[in-house]
Amino acid sequence: MAAISVPGVTRRGLTWIITGGPRREFWSRSREEEKPVVAETVEEVKKEPILVCPPLRSRAYIPPEDLQSRLESHIKEIFGSSAPSNWQDISLEDGHLKFSFLARLADDLGHVVPNSQLCEMSSVRDVLDFYKVPIQDRSKFDELIASNLPPNLKITWGY
Repeated sequence: MAAISVPGVTRRGLTWIITGGPRREFWSRSREEEKPVVAETVEEVKKEPILVCPPLRSRAYIPPEDLQSRLESHIKEIFGSSAPSNWQDISLEDGHLKFSFLARLADDLGHVVPNSQLCEMSSVRDVLDFYKVPIQDRSKFDELIASNLPPNLKITWGY
């Protein structure tokens, strides 16, 4: 059996004896290192939360009367004088062309094609059909309130 010599540690029978200092000193070293951290008291200033919501964006859109001429002018700006006479059948398969055309229309008309409908815009005719549809900024409940309801039915928003 090989003897392992570690200074300050001896074996007597089945127990190990640590020499060189009292046991309390040996086992308390780790406790001294782990001194609890005393947090400084910080005076908290409670403020009222600011709950200012931005105004709701109006989604109402009424198509202008000169919609076709506006679309045609934007097509001529993009294609130049090489725009075909049947400008409504121009394909929008080119991503750069589609983006520039729809971005110009969004700036001009103040109404953006939603992301969910971008894939449906494959020709100028599809864009024209989209911009022809007016959008009311009312919910179905608002429409029900404005309609003639039976006397026993009443819709109130103040809850």
